[in-house]
Amino acid sequence: MKYLFLIAISLLTWVDPATVRKINAAKSEAEEAFKNGDYKSAIQHYQYLVDSLGVKEDEVILNLANAYYLEKDTANAFNTYQALTGSTKTDINSKAHQQLGIMANQQGRAEEALNYFKQAIKAEPSNDDARYNYEMLKKKLEEQKKQEEEKQQQNKDKDKKDQQNKDQQNKEEQNKDQQEKDQQNKDEQNKDQQKKDQEQKEQEQKEQRDKEQQEKEQQEKQKQEEQAKEDSEKKDMQNLDREKLQQMNISEEKARMILEAMKNQEKQYLQQQKRKSTKSRDRNKPDW
Repeated sequence: MKYLFLIAISLLTWVDPATVRKINAAKSEAEEAFKNGDYKSAIQHYQYLVDSLGVKEDEVILNLANAYYLEKDTANAFNTYQALTGSTKTDINSKAHQQLGIMANQQGRAEEALNYFKQAIKAEPSNDDARYNYEMLKKKLEEQKKQEEEKQQQNKDKDKKDQQNKDQQNKEEQNKDQQEKDQQNKDEQNKDQQKKDQEQKEQEQKEQRDKEQQEKEQQEKQKQEEQAKEDSEKKDMQNLDREKLQQMNISEEKARMILEAMKNQEKQYLQQQKRKSTKSRDRNKPDW
């Protein structure tokens, strides 16, 4: 923001006319350079006024600070504006604070800039530019704060959602692991049961084979015993038959024929009994 002040010199005390002419000439040259945008020359003239001619007017120092600012010499501009914040002239004080606020805002120090604008308004309530800058920056900060809060809330919501998804994923993985574990246990139980069933089946088959073997051996033994008994009885019978046949004076050939006939008769008798037993019994008659 460009500020240019025409300074009137009050001759409260006697001043050397030559010095006054130099001061007025320097001011005119500084004003002309400032208007033409030659801020470097303007700075030289204002520095000459302050340093060489001893001009300490706040208006001249403010113009020097403005020239520094427009020349982008921020360090000297800041220091020069800062020196004017203690000025007893409220308009100079206010404008110095305002410019410090603009520089702070440009450098990204928004909170500091807001405070400078506030001090500018406090020094000169009629400073509409400072008030406008204050309101705009305050609104901007509020919007940034709101956006930041919304962003933080969005981040929280996102983190919460991510955590929920992570928890759900962990839960699903745990359920999957548990299902796999349960299935493994079930498979192992089935395998163990199958093994037990197989072992039981083999044991039963073994017992059955052992039983059948025992029965076979028992039958074989019984058969051998019966055969031995039959052989013994047959032998005894033969011996007895021989004795009887000798006593009865019957030859063995004739005895065989008689025995064969008796066997045939017995066989016919058994067959007849078997056919009779197949007939249905009359329930009205007693069993006997």
